[in-house]
Amino acid sequence: MNTRYIPAALLLTLLLTHPAMAEEIAPAATEAAAAPVQKAIKGKVLESMSGAGYTYLLVEDGQDKTWVAIPESKVTVGQEVAVQPGMVMKAFESKALNKQFETIIFSPGLVDTTTAAPAVEGGTPKLAGAMDKPVDEATLAAMSGGSSRAVVPASDVKVEKAEGETGRTVEQCFAEAEKLNGQKVRVRGKVVKFTPQIMGKNWIHLQDGSGDPMKNTHDLVVTTSETAAKDTVVVIEGTLGKAKDFGAGYKYDAIVEDAKVVK
Repeated sequence: MNTRYIPAALLLTLLLTHPAMAEEIAPAATEAAAAPVQKAIKGKVLESMSGAGYTYLLVEDGQDKTWVAIPESKVTVGQEVAVQPGMVMKAFESKALNKQFETIIFSPGLVDTTTAAPAVEGGTPKLAGAMDKPVDEATLAAMSGGSSRAVVPASDVKVEKAEGETGRTVEQCFAEAEKLNGQKVRVRGKVVKFTPQIMGKNWIHLQDGSGDPMKNTHDLVVTTSETAAKDTVVVIEGTLGKAKDFGAGYKYDAIVEDAKVVK
């Protein structure tokens, strides 16, 4: 696979939304962005196949035939579809399908023509590094855009706060983000999700039973070079960051970066 065409923001979106794609797309593929397709791809499906969390479609619009990949969906041959705009990738090799695509468009999904997209607070956001036109909430939802989309649902867990002066609960990390921005914190929590090697980092979601799931303050994201097994209780120590924006809608009200797993 030619990895020079995957922008960092789009790569982050693809891998956090669909971890199985880690086998399909090299984590180091972050050098340069291809030009995004700016309009929907409409036509009849000539071929449909699924693998690694994606459905691959060959769409004919009457003149051209275009390969597109969308999050795994039920699409049948002969079906008329409209596919949302996406990013062009060249010389893409799908290991799951054992197939090479000369050119393929990775899209957030099919266009939903039956419902209007709800309004987004603060205006219409952008997918930084992926598209240079505003997109609606339906697109963001499909691409898991934003920390509120990437958050792991609350688990039934109760963990004691980490000891020491820098010890904080998950909820406190959010509540005190302004004051603690740039400072070291220690947090004890249960690993509810672990995603390795995205943009050179491992991503951990910690929960300790504190916080409000309705406000997404129950789930703390941690980046680290170390590993932590899912469902284990660990203590991490790292630098708390406030309102960190990684692009592609991934903006975290609180995040702990460059952490060490100390227990």
